[in-house]
Amino acid sequence: MFLKSSPPILLGLALLTTLGACSIGPDYVRPTPVADIPASFRENWKPAEPQDQQIPADWWTLFNDATLNALMAQVATSNQTLAQAEANYRAASALVDNARAAYLPSVTADVSRTRSRSPQAGISTVNSAGLSASWEIDIWGGVRRAVEVQENTALASYANMRAIRLSMQSQLAQSYFQLRTLDAQKELLERSVEEYQRSLKLTQNQLKSGVVATDSVLLAETQLKSTQAQALDVGVQRAQFEHAIATLIGKPASTFTIAAIPLGQDAYLPQLPEVLVALPSSLLERRPDVAAAERSVAAANAQIGVTKAAFFPSLTLNGSGGYESSSLAKWISLPNRVWSVGPALAENLFDGGARLALNRQAKSAYDASVAGYRQTVLGAFQNVEDNLAALRILKEEAVVQNGASVAARRALEVTLNQYKAGTVNYLNVVTAQTTALTNQRTELTITNSRLLATVQLIAALGGGWNGLNKNDANP
Repeated sequence: MFLKSSPPILLGLALLTTLGACSIGPDYVRPTPVADIPASFRENWKPAEPQDQQIPADWWTLFNDATLNALMAQVATSNQTLAQAEANYRAASALVDNARAAYLPSVTADVSRTRSRSPQAGISTVNSAGLSASWEIDIWGGVRRAVEVQENTALASYANMRAIRLSMQSQLAQSYFQLRTLDAQKELLERSVEEYQRSLKLTQNQLKSGVVATDSVLLAETQLKSTQAQALDVGVQRAQFEHAIATLIGKPASTFTIAAIPLGQDAYLPQLPEVLVALPSSLLERRPDVAAAERSVAAANAQIGVTKAAFFPSLTLNGSGGYESSSLAKWISLPNRVWSVGPALAENLFDGGARLALNRQAKSAYDASVAGYRQTVLGAFQNVEDNLAALRILKEEAVVQNGASVAARRALEVTLNQYKAGTVNYLNVVTAQTTALTNQRTELTITNSRLLATVQLIAALGGGWNGLNKNDANP
């Protein structure tokens, strides 16, 4: 190096570093999420113990479905919405390193050869080579606040990525269960079609024997064709859910299929898993969207410090050293050495109120982020309560509906026997068959609703996420 640092310069640097330990602007304090965090959820539900272990990271394995497990693995690697969120997170992390670079001096090197002419000196040549350095001392903590902004923005981006991942997984699970429910309904309708074909054959034989009139045959044919149409209509809905799943796992809908479970197998829908629920306060740590909103508040708070630091003068240390000579042969030699060093203090005396406006904007942005954070927390509590209530009510409804389905099937058996004995007409059979089929389809719909509510509850509880880590600011 071309310079030797004197003790006064070193002392001055130490003093400036000490001054730079302070940071302008308010230190961050997490805002109160809501006025009154409830001690427990309203719905009577089994709490988790310990609270941080109630949902596994691969929460979908609770349903014990191999096909669902395989599809979920593809979401992590091929979902394009998630890939976009991951790229945004990497970009936010890169900005952290960019902000931290301001802690260090910038150093540039230059080499030049200049020829010039003047009336006094005639033509002259100057060869120069050197290094120059500039370092803005972070006296007021503006750089530290800027780094704090980017670190919290990166953490918010990471939490947003996890929230999107959980959303994609939740959508996949719900679409898959709806598809399997349609498979079960198709199975039910196909069995009903077989029964109605036998009933039609029975009425046709009775018509030939003169036992029933033509209207009974027409009723049997109408019921058969109507049920066949319903079975075909299920195919339209199933195809749409299959296409939705293809998009979620990053595949073209035209190249993706999910095989239907063979007819005669009743294992279309999994058993409902038990979901353990932690205390409401744990949502503040376990839900990625809540964590993202809270980190956005922290970033907005740090931005206030950045705008405040702009009101104070900036101190920059500048230094340069090198060689200048008119002769290449004697260019790099001690007599041709040049150097300069010194501080520069700069203050913007008038900017038309621009800095003041930016400070007001930062404070308003902070207030907005606090309101957004609190609204996210309120929405999280609502999501959990909604699905806890849905699961409780749907469980009660399932019991009642199962009783209705059993009674409807029993009524159908009695009516068929009465019809064969000639004590009732075929309209009674059609009514009983329709009632039995409707109740069985309703039972499947309730089961599907319970599965969807379970998935939504798991997502509302944050899935298997365990909260932010300080290292998440850098991938």
